[in-house]
Amino acid sequence: MEQNNSTPSTDQSADQTADFGFRAVPREVKASLVREVFDSVAPKYDIMNDLMSLGIHRFWKHELLSAMDPRPHYRLLDLAAGTGDITFAWLKRGGGPVVMSDINATMLGVGEERATAKARLADIEFLVADAENLPLPAQSFDRISMAFGLRNCTSKDRVIAQAYRLLKPGGRFFVLEFSQLQIAALEKLYDAWSFKALPRLGQLIAKDAQSYQYLAESIRMFPNQETLKTMFEEAGFERVTYRNLSGGIAAIHAGWRL
Repeated sequence: MEQNNSTPSTDQSADQTADFGFRAVPREVKASLVREVFDSVAPKYDIMNDLMSLGIHRFWKHELLSAMDPRPHYRLLDLAAGTGDITFAWLKRGGGPVVMSDINATMLGVGEERATAKARLADIEFLVADAENLPLPAQSFDRISMAFGLRNCTSKDRVIAQAYRLLKPGGRFFVLEFSQLQIAALEKLYDAWSFKALPRLGQLIAKDAQSYQYLAESIRMFPNQETLKTMFEEAGFERVTYRNLSGGIAAIHAGWRL
């Protein structure tokens, strides 16, 4: 299957459907479908991340944390926090208190178990919530991060707008997400890995090929680097930048609320 090089359109509230991988589904059901995917993969999520990326996701997250510049007086909102990789790395680097938020209670439960094992419960607040509608006061965070979660959201525009609302002036929003490959010579290999190897690994390790097929498809449907940069700017963010990682397989976008 060839890579989708088209530019997905930004969300419009009038749209009646949303992408769920390559399928169009009613907007109101996408969140529940995504929740089912992550309920299924949660127990093996960390192992599968290593297999899916051949361990490279650890380097990507290292680069994200370096850009976030953790400091003891900075408060972090970790969106789509999942099992807590970003949260725990932030705290290990000396960052301040964290709100770990995820729409999926099963994933967040794994994160809470990890926090207990690491004796970090005092530093973390856990919040099961939709990133499009967060029950948190405005201008209450210095940093907001979202690693590999934005592509699963129904309305990406609303998530970005929520991040802008919740940041203090001078705060920054960071998104680490799979993006559009920039090396044409690797497209066939990348597609073979995504659409053939990943579902087979999912079946072997997590007993779930279908969920990993969706994850591969969701990457191809995600806005490319320039489109996402524009979405940040339209939400009010300034000095928006992005950095390609591993030839554009992933990218870090960052914007300031000034």
